[in-house]
Amino acid sequence: MGLATGDRNRIAKRAAAEISDGMLVNLGIGIPSLVPNHLLNDHKVMFHAENGLVGIGSTPEMGKEDPHLCNAGGLPITIRAGASYCDSTVAFGMIRRGRVDITILGALQVSQAGDLANWIVPGKRVPGMGGAMELAAKAKKVIVLMEHNDKAGMSKLVKKCTLPLTAKKCVHMIITELGVFSVTSEGLLLTDVFDTSSIQEIRSRTEASFTVSENIHILKE
Repeated sequence: MGLATGDRNRIAKRAAAEISDGMLVNLGIGIPSLVPNHLLNDHKVMFHAENGLVGIGSTPEMGKEDPHLCNAGGLPITIRAGASYCDSTVAFGMIRRGRVDITILGALQVSQAGDLANWIVPGKRVPGMGGAMELAAKAKKVIVLMEHNDKAGMSKLVKKCTLPLTAKKCVHMIITELGVFSVTSEGLLLTDVFDTSSIQEIRSRTEASFTVSENIHILKE
């Protein structure tokens, strides 16, 4: 069972707090696609998609989707004033030149060293890792939004990834329905806890080692 809508939106809202006006931001599919819904309507952020669009807006209302507008995952989107279309070569050129300030991705596993595994689902056919490899390697900041545990109840924050890696030591921040971790040179640091959870619960549900910030922040509804 996946996360409830409320949990998904809490995660997306916390990720939105990392974004500042003037940034170029790339969004992965799933929870990351909800992030624009949590910015002010007059924000000056340009959201980037690998399929050739800069200027993605909020999620369209049901029944008002434009079949010609989609993100890199094929999901319907809206565009903002000033949006620009390009081919995927130019879109990837922006990534490879280091123009993307933040990429917000989903993940299957993240290690305590910041290694990322997010492109292959065991037992399922997938078309490939898409732009994840370039984004993980070249974006100035990599934020992962994910469920804390998988469907079997196993921690997705692990000591060492067992799935094929997308990139090594690339993740800067992880946000789950339980809390927020920063990846530091000393390892994972728990900086925020959602008020629906506790440090004790997070410890019991996390394989990876982590320390707790002296200035832990409680995130409320």
